[in-house]
Amino acid sequence: MSDVSADGRPPLRVGVVGLGYIGTTVGGQLHRHVDASIDALCDVDERRLETVGADFAVDPDGRYTDYTAMLDDPALELDAVLIGTPHTLHHEQVVAALERDLHVYCDKPLATDLADAHDLVDRANRSRKTLMVGYQRHLQTAFQWARDRFADHAPTWVTASMTQGWIDDARGTWRLEPELSGGGFLYDTGSHVLDGLLWTTGLEPESVAASMDFHDEDRRIDRRAHLDVRFENGTTGTVSLHGDAPSVREHVHLWDEEGAVYLEGVQWGPRSVFEIDADAGEFTPYVDFRREQPRADAFIESVREGTDPPATARDALRVTALTEAAYEAARTGDRIPVES
Repeated sequence: MSDVSADGRPPLRVGVVGLGYIGTTVGGQLHRHVDASIDALCDVDERRLETVGADFAVDPDGRYTDYTAMLDDPALELDAVLIGTPHTLHHEQVVAALERDLHVYCDKPLATDLADAHDLVDRANRSRKTLMVGYQRHLQTAFQWARDRFADHAPTWVTASMTQGWIDDARGTWRLEPELSGGGFLYDTGSHVLDGLLWTTGLEPESVAASMDFHDEDRRIDRRAHLDVRFENGTTGTVSLHGDAPSVREHVHLWDEEGAVYLEGVQWGPRSVFEIDADAGEFTPYVDFRREQPRADAFIESVREGTDPPATARDALRVTALTEAAYEAARTGDRIPVES
């Protein structure tokens, strides 16, 4: 890695906390980026530390099993931290990074507790540093096109669904441990669906009713979730999440008086978009998928330019508020107000 980035400034010096999928995927983007360098790694798995350390060319003295030791090492002089740890650890680790005046990229969900989500919004507002959340639909051109389509009016009815063999994928991992995951499929892949729906439409949830099927006897890990959402402007919508399906499919349908916008996805590739008019005609708008920005690029741009990141703490708060209300609704059988 060069000592000078493409714009003549030193590269962004990044430490990675958590070397699972996000830590190695977004971390890999940063490792290969001309304007960044991975200077330190942290994970509780020493074997993974060794493997990823070799892949990212991080010396053994830059590998840690305690994230606070990494953050407090004066020899590193870090600029930013990538957090890819289990969900319930995010709040504590983001706070620690912001208190040390570091930029932060944190995987979703930003928090699994509404008070913690509010706390991070307040801290982000007071900080001069970037806090970006890993909701990548903000970077997908299909969702960006749909957001522009509804920029001056909200849809009147929305529906979204996601299927995935999530239970099988999560076996043997922290995702099936609620003390670390915060919940089940809704708090994991489902978080992306809720965020995509809320960010694209600008709708503010007012209340939610929900039913869930649970994987565990304690009824904490949902494998299926069905949400009936009412929004402040009178729009209604449904969200159906199936975490025991054979394949990954995503559908987001947004209706107004003129027709609809359909966002569709298979597996984890780019999402497609098409319009339906009042006569049921279908039209495919031009969307330049080549404009899609990698997450590392968006993070570095926000840090360099001092601009808001594509997905903010406020965006994440809205998702946490709806998620927490949905779990309460499923537990109680009541329609629950969404307090964000």
